[in-house]
Amino acid sequence: MLPTDPTKKISFTRCIKEGDLVIVYERHDCMKAVKVCQNSAFQNRFGAFKHSDWIGKPFGSMVFSNKGGFVYLLAPTPELWTLVLSHRTQILYIADISFVIMYLELVPGCLVLESGTGSGSLTTSLARAVAPTGHVYTFDFHEQRAASAREDFERTGVSSFVTVGVRDIQGQGFPDEFSGLADSIFLDLPQPWLAIPSAKKMLKQDGILCSFSPCIEQVQHSCESLRLNFTDIRTFEILLRTYEIRQWRADCGQGTGGGSAGSIRHKRKQHLIEGSGEQENPHNSTVMARPNGEARGHTGYLTFARLKCLS
Repeated sequence: MLPTDPTKKISFTRCIKEGDLVIVYERHDCMKAVKVCQNSAFQNRFGAFKHSDWIGKPFGSMVFSNKGGFVYLLAPTPELWTLVLSHRTQILYIADISFVIMYLELVPGCLVLESGTGSGSLTTSLARAVAPTGHVYTFDFHEQRAASAREDFERTGVSSFVTVGVRDIQGQGFPDEFSGLADSIFLDLPQPWLAIPSAKKMLKQDGILCSFSPCIEQVQHSCESLRLNFTDIRTFEILLRTYEIRQWRADCGQGTGGGSAGSIRHKRKQHLIEGSGEQENPHNSTVMARPNGEARGHTGYLTFARLKCLS
């Protein structure tokens, strides 16, 4: 985390206190955001975990239940928040988010405009990228969604760097007060080409715009609108493929009988070593890699464009 002014600090090095938001981690695909309350308890298949036992422990601690089960208490980083937040709309995930932050060239001190706050997944990462001296102004036409996003930003500790507004950017454009001040703009709208003329007025010279669209027809229409005042127009589709790396032990006995039966016995004796504590014989084990069957497919297209400099 960035070292910042104590009044504007994104840091999880301190100990957990009452009222904090923690990410309760069971395994990589099972996490939950929980607010710490002195007299409350968190229950899952491993037992009951008293919140009072959490208070005073540093983030990252392992805590135990009344049945001896355990979970980890993690800080609500933008990466973890993306995995546990409430989906009020379709969200961007880590692969797209990291790509957006890199191509928008975001650094501390940048001013970013966003239209389409939605569930706030991207906004939280944008806020960390521009902290401690930058700011994100995000807009959503839906008042209840905007209110829920404000609450989430308070819970995750980024509210000092984010201002949420209720506005129809497609119909009204961005507020004139930001004219010529924005370093970057992100659009997540059904008809982004309607907001591009306004975005052009808001950007600094050489500023960058990104538009996220799920359909290629939206991309085509947006690119037509971008050609007049933007250059370096590029569109990407991010497809992330993860692999499982595991160690397997093969106990190959001198089985008798036909090849088929021996093959079955061989498969039954082959088992996964996951935290067994046994001293593994390297001659009887091998490391195997295979694609993860839960890999996400198409999420959307990211179109980037840079505002032309005045000659």
